[in-house]
Amino acid sequence: MTVIDTRAATGPSPRIDVPRAARPRHYLMCTPSHFEIAYAINPWMDLDTPVDVERARLQWEVLRNTYLSLGHRVDLIDPLPGQPDMVFAANGGLVIGGRAYGARFRFAERSAEGGAYAAWLTTHGYRVTEPTRTNEGEGDFLALGAMILAGTGFRTSLDAHIEAADALDRPVVSLELVDPRFYHLDVAIAVLDDGNGETPADIAYYPGAFSPHSRRTLRDLFPDAILCSEDDALVLGLNAVSDGHHVVLPSAATGLAEAVRRRGYTPVPVDLSEFMKSGGSVKCCTMELHR
Repeated sequence: MTVIDTRAATGPSPRIDVPRAARPRHYLMCTPSHFEIAYAINPWMDLDTPVDVERARLQWEVLRNTYLSLGHRVDLIDPLPGQPDMVFAANGGLVIGGRAYGARFRFAERSAEGGAYAAWLTTHGYRVTEPTRTNEGEGDFLALGAMILAGTGFRTSLDAHIEAADALDRPVVSLELVDPRFYHLDVAIAVLDDGNGETPADIAYYPGAFSPHSRRTLRDLFPDAILCSEDDALVLGLNAVSDGHHVVLPSAATGLAEAVRRRGYTPVPVDLSEFMKSGGSVKCCTMELHR
């Protein structure tokens, strides 16, 4: 077990560009049957801004069908009544290989989701470590290469980084979030290439979401990363899902889409504007069951 603190990280060798290739992925999603703004637990949520339920359902279906059309597998978990944010499947845990680290939500309104996702993963053959520390799954844990990038500051405790490293036997790089609009790591960083194939790890991120020492760590680890503008970050452009070639991202993030195109990826824009009302988008709706 290794936890790498951002204040003591060093950089990798320079990235060598190679042709981008998609790799089939396995995702878990939850239908938005109960999705609504029932409470306000982040700066995006406004009880006076209702969700268009039918539009949300159609947007979610487009996202699911996009994954299927790209050749990926999508499994579904049954939504629980009274859990409007369960549609944000990424928050339900972190899965690498046959192991999973379960979620333990900060807010009581979402507490039931952790057990529901852990039960699904256990039923489907994953060895789930039950968390004792507060964490919100892939919302704050992003797997790439041999490491895990881990966010802290709003929803996930630093102690959970240690627990996740033990549970998944992966080194963890801790990153401090400081802007409440970017309350999860997955709205501040997008993994473009996880580095598990012939290409090196590659990310895009919004520097303003991070403390100075975490910005320094990201510069050291990813000197060629795409730097996302504040405008694109504020339409949740970094809440994206990539298969190593196709980058599914919010359609409003036009500048980021052009940047990933220039890097050699194919942007696949989708409209998830109803989910943005809760502070979520493409990645929030998608748990990846990493090999």
